[in-house]
Amino acid sequence: MDIIPESIENYASRYSSPEPETLKMLNRDTHAKVLRPRMLSGHLQGRVLSFISRMAKPERIIEIGTYTGYSAICLAEGLQDGGLLHTIDHNPELEDFSRHYINKAGYGDKVIQHTGEALDILPDIDEVFDLAFIDADKDNYIRYFDLVYKSTRPGGIIIADNVLWSGKVIGKPDTSDKDALAIAEFNEYIRSHTGITNILLPFRDGLMIIEKTSV
Repeated sequence: MDIIPESIENYASRYSSPEPETLKMLNRDTHAKVLRPRMLSGHLQGRVLSFISRMAKPERIIEIGTYTGYSAICLAEGLQDGGLLHTIDHNPELEDFSRHYINKAGYGDKVIQHTGEALDILPDIDEVFDLAFIDADKDNYIRYFDLVYKSTRPGGIIIADNVLWSGKVIGKPDTSDKDALAIAEFNEYIRSHTGITNILLPFRDGLMIIEKTSV
């Protein structure tokens, strides 16, 4: 996922708002105790998510892919009074870990955790969302987007992570890399969608930022 040279990313991190102390602890704990720590959003991407959330001033947020709770905490930083963030993850083994840090960050009463398959859970969440973050299994990105799109208000923002897949989506993806194929298909799907405006940022592993424009 080193699309940006490490020296430039380190420089950008240095001149961005610092990583909050609780997130520093979560970052260290994830790398020490949890498999695949590269899945963590991390300092710079976390500040981007927080910045977008603060600008959007959401009352309702949906996140698909809790992992250890880092991105949920960042997104929750922009919630308005009385706001809620719903986050879904299929791995019950990480539920207590992420809950510990969500509580420690002060968002325990603002974050509702759902454990199970997002395709089953999403239709039962009766909310209209202002902001959404998709960062889960890549072969379901289009399905996740369609469900989230239906529940997002016009003017709402949907963010999808890993849309460059370490650059493997460029050209003709390797047919043996199912995730690269799924992401490439998702990117084409977004490009042809008529109810949105969007920008693909070549940042970290690629962030697709989408605004729903139609009713």
